[in-house]
Amino acid sequence: MYGKFQKYLQDELKAIEEAGLYKRERNICSPQGAEITLEGGKKALNFCANNYLGLSDNPRLIAAAKKAMDERGYGMSSVRFICGAQDIHRQLEKAIAKYFHTDDTILYAACFDANGGVFEPLLTAEDAIISDALNHASIIDGVRLCKAVRYRYANADMADLEEKLKEAQAQRFRIIVTDGVFSMDGNVAPMDKICELAEKYDALVMVDESHSAGVVGKTGHGVAEEFNLYGRIDIHTGTLGKSFGGAVGGFTTGRQEIIDMLRQRSRPYLFSNSLPPMICGAGIELFKMLEESDDLHTKQQENVKYFREKMLAAGFDCKPTQSAILAVMLYDAPLSQKFAARMAEEGIFVTGFYYPVVPKGQARIRVQISAAHEKQHLDKAIAAFIKVGKELGVLK
Repeated sequence: MYGKFQKYLQDELKAIEEAGLYKRERNICSPQGAEITLEGGKKALNFCANNYLGLSDNPRLIAAAKKAMDERGYGMSSVRFICGAQDIHRQLEKAIAKYFHTDDTILYAACFDANGGVFEPLLTAEDAIISDALNHASIIDGVRLCKAVRYRYANADMADLEEKLKEAQAQRFRIIVTDGVFSMDGNVAPMDKICELAEKYDALVMVDESHSAGVVGKTGHGVAEEFNLYGRIDIHTGTLGKSFGGAVGGFTTGRQEIIDMLRQRSRPYLFSNSLPPMICGAGIELFKMLEESDDLHTKQQENVKYFREKMLAAGFDCKPTQSAILAVMLYDAPLSQKFAARMAEEGIFVTGFYYPVVPKGQARIRVQISAAHEKQHLDKAIAAFIKVGKELGVLK
């Protein structure tokens, strides 16, 4: 049987490559940071990691992870409700709840699991999910696993959302779900207006904070801080794999009864091993660090402002951003790959994004700015963008 299936896969892979859509992975042989070492020993500046606060190689987090592993072991070897939880799991959950001003938190192996496991335990075919068109794939997959009636509104379009809410009055319960920051464009969801509509049309509100936590808000505490919405958002999901240390692990934090029900019925939680002790130990230390100082968030925001202003002045077509993500628009998929390849030759590590990750005709280089970047890193990247942009006819 595999011979026929193998031929089918080979043909499909060839078609993907011929269309200029084949994804190739590049190996890093150093810690994640502003400067990385690639396979073969070449150095590069990394501008495509979600390392927003620059903590992926932070000595305090590494020491906390080692300490937790020394004291609590390497892994849990079990799911939580059987024998896979330690006190540090609860300590981390409480730290996350404190950070987001919520009642309680439940940990997952990844935010993909958190989003995949949130809808089905809470909603039935009597209910409705109203989802932003640009929501992350994990939200889309979570919605697919639930029998609730599905509505989709155009990205951040409040008039369209209101129309969908009117239609959804036919269902018992309604929930609006959105990314806090949309990862391809870098725009922040208008959470204040979403909450107003939710209250007007009797709906719950859920936000994925994966790209907003640590970035958005006066001190980086996410969209609730940005729009002063504490107590008005019912569910936050997020990851420990971006601003919060850059390792693995996801969470859902929110209303007490919602978290309690997820502990009883959320399948990715019930049937996956608990997070390793080292992740919990580092996570607890992380939230202590963020309580102590806002310096990393402040530096990251300054870096974003500086980089964006210089890129716009150079003549690049950049989407407006309120986050750490800057989309440099090229529109053509093969051009985005060629541009990224030339940037690599200049010692700048960026990635071209194209269909199906973004809509056809919307190819881009997505730049992600970190607190780990120094001004000389930003200047080197800007100079490389200008050089390559002129070579490839993007800039005149």
